Amino acid sequence: MPISENIHSISHTLLDRCSKESLHRSKGGVFWLFGLSGSGKSTLAIALEKTLFEQNLNCIVIDGDNLREGLNRDLGFTDEDRTENVRRASELAKILVRNGLVVVVSMITPFHDLREKARSIIGKSDFHEVYVKASYSTCRTRDVKGLYGKADSGKIQSFTGKSSSFEEPAKPWMLIDTEKQSISESIMCLKKAVFGKISLLDSDSVS
Repeated sequence: MPISENIHSISHTLLDRCSKESLHRSKGGVFWLFGLSGSGKSTLAIALEKTLFEQNLNCIVIDGDNLREGLNRDLGFTDEDRTENVRRASELAKILVRNGLVVVVSMITPFHDLREKARSIIGKSDFHEVYVKASYSTCRTRDVKGLYGKADSGKIQSFTGKSSSFEEPAKPWMLIDTEKQSISESIMCLKKAVFGKISLLDSDSVS
């Protein structure tokens, strides 16, 4: 007997999303930050979580490295494993956003197909694609995690931007260029855009 025939979802019996959003004082949404390692994704995610916390708003950060410490620790960096990595993160984000939460995902997500997969799982209306842009050479200079040095010495295989490609988006919901903007400018732009979407707060109130 197919496994699906033995699944009995209780989703329809749970409290509705609008009730939970009212409790959280904000609309739910998934803000998917992607870009090369060292582009500034984690910095922006951390700053956004702090801002929302200071406004007494709930926010969950799903970070790619954190996932690989636990839920996705069995995955490597082959194309197949990257696809499964994104699928699991997307399914987690979908559960959280349907419970009225603001979800910030920080993952390299290098391929267009992967980002479309995330969008299809989470839902178009909840998925907000934020491209954190910085060139390979700039990220290599920053090398905040020491990964570029390891890639140069051959200790890391399938390294995005070097031995594995990164596909830039054509029309992301938001583009933050951390080469042209300072960290403080980038953070402020993201804050205003997110507050505009969660909408129970006026984006002009962001400080």
